[in-house]
This record gives sequence, C-alpha cells and structure tokens, in this order.
Amino acid sequence: MSAAEATADTEGDNVLTLERYLPYRLSLLSNTVSREIARRYQRDFGLSIPEWRVMAVLGRFPGLTASEIVARTAMDKVTISRAVARLDAAGHLAKAPDRADRRRVALRLSRAGRKVYERIVPLACAYEAELVAALPAEALAALDTLIETLTERARALAGGA
Repeated sequence: MSAAEATADTEGDNVLTLERYLPYRLSLLSNTVSREIARRYQRDFGLSIPEWRVMAVLGRFPGLTASEIVARTAMDKVTISRAVARLDAAGHLAKAPDRADRRRVALRLSRAGRKVYERIVPLACAYEAELVAALPAEALAALDTLIETLTERARALAGGA
C-alpha cells in the first residue's frame, strides 16, 4: 500500500485521512516540539522561536546577512527581520557593514548574545537527547536518513527553493 493509499478514506471518497497524512503528522510533531522549546526559551531567556533560531544559526555561522538566515531557516523574511530587530534591541547582535557592499550587513552574536547562546545550547541538546531517547540507535540513524531524504525531495518538488 502506498503512502497516498494509506491516507485515502477507506470508502474511496475523496476525503483525506488527516491522522495518516505525513505532512500533517510532521507538522504536529514539529509544533509540539517547538511549543515546548519555545516555552522554555521564553521563560528562561525571553526569546521567541524565531529569535532563538537566528541566534542558533549565527552561533554556528557568524557573519551571515538576514537574507542568508532566511535561506538557512526556511522562515519568511518578515519573521527573520523582526527577530533580528528584537535581538539587536536586546543587545544580542553585533552588525557590521560589508566593506565591498555597504548595503550588506553581516550579523554576529554580541558578547551578551554569545553568553545567552552558550547557556541555551546545553539545554537544547539535553532536550533533543531526552526526546530521541525513546528511539533505539538504529531507528535514530534511520530517522536521520529519512529526514534528509524527505528534505531533499521536498526541495526538489518546490523547484529547488
């Protein structure tokens, strides 16, 4: 039975069996995980999910522009722009104009932003470890491969965006 057949209504009607529909199930999982993480980051650090994602990306890849963060996070420009503005206002970012192109502004974590980042990383890693502890090592490896495969396929279906 194909994935499409698994989501079709058993009576053959043109009705989606939502609880078997993979995009819906992935969205539920993502929203459930994100909501818990957001609760912790908001309570302990005053950060929203987009703000933390910007910090996480810049912690790993300092010097990106807001547009490059949009590409790495698959979040919309307005959300990233607002997150960058709030992080900047809170003193978590340092901005530097590009010498070759003055319109381009490279973003980095400020000293204060780096301190927050360094406090969150162990918490984020602990949450991930707690979440995946329900999976045996083989299943976790398979999940990683499946996520990469589905991400590549989704990008291909979207025209490489």
